[in-house]
Amino acid sequence: MNLKKPDISIIKFMERFLSIIFYLIAVCCQVSFAGEQPQKVPSGENDQVIVYKFDIKKTIAAPIWRTTKLSLREATEIGADYILIHMNTYGGQVDMADSVRTAILNYPKPVLVYIDNQAISAGALISIACDSIYMRPGGSIGAATVVDQTGQQVPDKYQSFMRSMMRSTAEAHGKKPVVVDGDTTYVWHRNPSIAESMVDPRVYVEGVSDTGNVLTLTTVEAIELGFCEGQALNPDEALKLAGIKDYRIEEFKPGGTEKIIQFLINPVVSGLLIMIIIGGLYFELQSPGIGFPLAAAVFAAILYFAPLYLEGLQANWQVVVFVAGIILVLVEIFAIPGFGVTGVLGIAGIVAGLTFTMIDKITFEFGPSPDGTGMQTAMASFAIVILSVFLAFILSIWLSNKLFAPSNILGKLALQKIQDVDEGYISFDSKKQKSLIGAKGKAHTVLRPSGKVIINDEIYDARSDIGFIDRGASIRVIRDEAGQLYVLKDE
Repeated sequence: MNLKKPDISIIKFMERFLSIIFYLIAVCCQVSFAGEQPQKVPSGENDQVIVYKFDIKKTIAAPIWRTTKLSLREATEIGADYILIHMNTYGGQVDMADSVRTAILNYPKPVLVYIDNQAISAGALISIACDSIYMRPGGSIGAATVVDQTGQQVPDKYQSFMRSMMRSTAEAHGKKPVVVDGDTTYVWHRNPSIAESMVDPRVYVEGVSDTGNVLTLTTVEAIELGFCEGQALNPDEALKLAGIKDYRIEEFKPGGTEKIIQFLINPVVSGLLIMIIIGGLYFELQSPGIGFPLAAAVFAAILYFAPLYLEGLQANWQVVVFVAGIILVLVEIFAIPGFGVTGVLGIAGIVAGLTFTMIDKITFEFGPSPDGTGMQTAMASFAIVILSVFLAFILSIWLSNKLFAPSNILGKLALQKIQDVDEGYISFDSKKQKSLIGAKGKAHTVLRPSGKVIINDEIYDARSDIGFIDRGASIRVIRDEAGQLYVLKDE
């Protein structure tokens, strides 16, 4: 019996229809799962448990935030079951700490922290964000009051912000059941009031903190108050206390690119780059045309701003202000004679961009603050930039003398021979130039105010006595002074 062959177009239609149906089902499942609160649980596989470890042992700043992002990303890629942070820090920038703690709270797998001595200030905030805290005997956690660069407490609204972060971070871990006399009650896993008292000395917690003192807990006190799961001598012992067995540790190892970026965003390196930027621009203004100082300044600016911008640590307007300053300085050098308002505005834009880049984006605001802290913060950053200008000038002179000294290898690159006038060496013919007074010619280059002129088919260095003179304009020599011809535009 002959069977009719099915229509190919119908089969393709059915395949596409079923594909769409399966796709819609998958999307609905994803939406329903997305609405549920993710649980921080290990993978549960029978394979060896993977613990991903990275360190926070420096001042909490941009490099630490970058390390955290890369570590969490790599841990996800390799399917790590736990994250272990090895911490020993006295704190750092509030905005960087907030970014780190948010990433930890949103991470789907359990995050443990082993406090190897200290978790102070911003370190305490990050530790409280972790699911489990283990501390070395004699360790400390707390003292999270917000201070400025001088160590003084910032206004209360910033303390309020930090109190809120500490409280909400403690609340994020929820409550746990406690049975008392047969009755089950629920208490905070980590008491939010205790977390607040680490910031504000006015917060009173009965039996824990007295008003007037910022709270800092020892290892034993932290265990008693639920801010530490156990005491351990090292990270391996902390993992055993957490009930993690048969594990292997994968550690964060930055690659070449990461090492370069972390090196560039180090505060000390940033200060050196500022010195090169300002110093290069200063020396470029002292010499005509484009030279090595300007190239060094531009290259240092790229190294300074690019890593910060790519990491989201640099506000767009700060880059715009800096670039606008560079453009104004270039306009002053190549388009406008002398040095005036354009150059001043350009330098102001460059200094402003560098200054505001160094200011904490959380604790600073425009306008006067009640106690003048905002102005103090801005002035402190401004002082660093100005100090960099001074040091760049001093170091440039010192290095030029050292590197190009006759006894140095690089000294052979510099001309050391003295061309004595008594031996017949002269830079110009004084009698000939004196004879040119009153002579007429044309501007060989633009005089702004210095340049070159052609007189009697010979080229001479000259300087415009008033304003600037366009190339090809007729000129007249009015005087010769110290070997320099001074000219006026011949109307």
